[in-house]
Amino acid sequence: MKRIGMGLMVQIAMALALAIPAGANATEADQDYPLVIKDHQFIPDELSVPAGKKIKLTIDNRDATPEEFESYALNREKVIAGKSTATIFIGPLKPGRYPFVGEFNEKTAKGVIVVQ
Repeated sequence: MKRIGMGLMVQIAMALALAIPAGANATEADQDYPLVIKDHQFIPDELSVPAGKKIKLTIDNRDATPEEFESYALNREKVIAGKSTATIFIGPLKPGRYPFVGEFNEKTAKGVIVVQ
């Protein structure tokens, strides 16, 4: 087997770096979808997203108190401090309805992600 010199290795590494799109990584989503928590409710309470795509949910908790985004169907759970924002990645998902709740205010903080 032939040995590769250090100069050639650097050239190969640079060529590979240029071939990968800027910002491409394992956590990159196809699209960002915002959710707002206000008055212990999710807005919107129904969010439509495309099937087969990785989705980035950006959840903005505008309440002063924390809320926990929880979805058994999505296998996700995250506490979002009051007056802060959190990001949750989901998918790719099959078509269907995926309910979620705000565990600290389950009576009012309810929603569903509709995958089409």
